[in-house]
Amino acid sequence: MRKTALALAVLAFGPAVAGQAIAAPCQNTGSYERWLENFKKEAATQGISPRVIAAAASSMTFDQVIIRRDHAQAVFNQTFLQFSDRMVGGGRIPTGLAKIKQHAALFARIEQKYGVPAPVLTAFWGLESDFGANFGKYNILSATASLAYDCRRPDFFRQQLFDALRIIERGDQQVEDMIGDWAGEFGGMQFTASDYMKNAVDFDGDGRRDLIRSVPDTLASAANFLVSLGWQRGQPWLQEVRVPPNLPWQEAGVDIQHPQSQWVAWGVRPAQGELPAGNLPASLILPMGRLGPAFLAYPNFKAFLGWNSAMVYSTTVAYFATRLAGAPTVDHSGAANIVPLSTQQVMELQRLLIKQGYEGVGEVDGKVGTGTRNATKKAQLKVGLPADAYPTAELIDRLRAGSASGSNR
Repeated sequence: MRKTALALAVLAFGPAVAGQAIAAPCQNTGSYERWLENFKKEAATQGISPRVIAAAASSMTFDQVIIRRDHAQAVFNQTFLQFSDRMVGGGRIPTGLAKIKQHAALFARIEQKYGVPAPVLTAFWGLESDFGANFGKYNILSATASLAYDCRRPDFFRQQLFDALRIIERGDQQVEDMIGDWAGEFGGMQFTASDYMKNAVDFDGDGRRDLIRSVPDTLASAANFLVSLGWQRGQPWLQEVRVPPNLPWQEAGVDIQHPQSQWVAWGVRPAQGELPAGNLPASLILPMGRLGPAFLAYPNFKAFLGWNSAMVYSTTVAYFATRLAGAPTVDHSGAANIVPLSTQQVMELQRLLIKQGYEGVGEVDGKVGTGTRNATKKAQLKVGLPADAYPTAELIDRLRAGSASGSNR
């Protein structure tokens, strides 16, 4: 999974599963061989030794498979329950609990230093690499070099390639160790090379920051990363709640916060247990609209979003962490009344929103990202529907009627 906004966060809070490709908007000029020679010269000027450049050179081959995969990423819009049931189901919870027990002393040391509890780290560990069982199969130097040469995001990946060489220069990994995901993430927490350079720590004291073979380094580095993203010691992150039918739905959304007392005044109640002590600010998250699961997201949830900006992933890993901390399975009862839109319906909705002047929708691509959800909320308010930002066939019908009446004037 992604730790940065690479435009790879294709798992948006969308209502359907699609297989639509993202078209490449650019074309490369100049040979890869010439590009690589220029890159190696620049790497030397940045202090990377000739020894490391020479050792890595044979691995920095161009891979057209990587480019095709990057240019044609499939769009997978899944509901929160579809995604979370798949990612948190099966053996991940019992395995996660076993890992917490197995490494109890290590988790205690990490929490003492960084303030990040075991369930949170274990949830990321489980979703990123299946607790270290699956790091990926691609040559990181080849993949990152290919993407740095390609015209789509060269600046980002050029920096990643420099940092991958710096990891080798620093002695954290050898060239042959650099195996991971096709977009350049590797290790137990699937860090990018730049995230590795900035956040990796030597927690086992062997003089290396080894996020491939060392469980202590892997988990502590993840905690260090979360702290850099704003994690606050001793604070909650996500809690399932029950919402009343007359809630002011327009107040929901990760970008809107109210004190707990305000949510209580509006009738929001914890699904089980009690709300955290104090009067923390919280956002109401409705990943499937007002009829689906509901969560209060506390300030620590921003660290999940910083790790991965895809809302369905961030909410799922945060929910996974609550399960590992003892919360029950999320309520599925309302999902029976939710009818997901097809990709074509989402595209029609986007066209209607754009035609009627709602800004920020972006491309007509069948994905329900933040822009489409924000425009949906505005449209719901205008046509008199509950403004929960979840697209429905009823909203499409209202917008169609509005377009028809406008064209008949």
